[in-house]
Amino acid sequence: MIPELLILGFTLGLDNFRASIALGTIPFSRRRAVQVALTFGLWDGLAPLAGVVLGRYFGQAIGPIADYVGPAVLGVYGVYLLVRSLRPAAPEEIDHPWMLFGIPLSLSFDNLLAGTSLGLIGFSPVLSAAVFAAITALMTFVGLHLGRAAASLIRMRSDLLSGIALVLMAVVLVLEAENVF
Repeated sequence: MIPELLILGFTLGLDNFRASIALGTIPFSRRRAVQVALTFGLWDGLAPLAGVVLGRYFGQAIGPIADYVGPAVLGVYGVYLLVRSLRPAAPEEIDHPWMLFGIPLSLSFDNLLAGTSLGLIGFSPVLSAAVFAAITALMTFVGLHLGRAAASLIRMRSDLLSGIALVLMAVVLVLEAENVF
């Protein structure tokens, strides 16, 4: 049971990991990186609990759009950053808490569906939530640091680089949902 949860948690955390690499190009403090990682983990932990509570009906109702909500939020924020990069002065720090905390919520819809499924086949919702939260928080923190490292190697305005990265990530996630990859 635990190996299956670890594999599922890792698989479900991949979209958050990729998004966090793009978000890591945004300059913010280590403290904010920890907050973002914990928020990603929190939402990915709460989503399976909500999935179990809401049951099969809600999971089936949201299923067709779940794969598109997260990429849409990433894409909108990426476009916002691209438009913002047209300003003459580069920002010192881009840190919009409403987006840095809203993105993980939108990316956790797949965990809502996973929680519904796991609850229906008898997995412990509390154990599933804890495993998913821990894996996602760790993967997000690593992704943020990889994004920061990439941003230090690529000399470009942070808002432009982040906007490009987020729009590309949104496109990749949609293509993945459409089984293009």
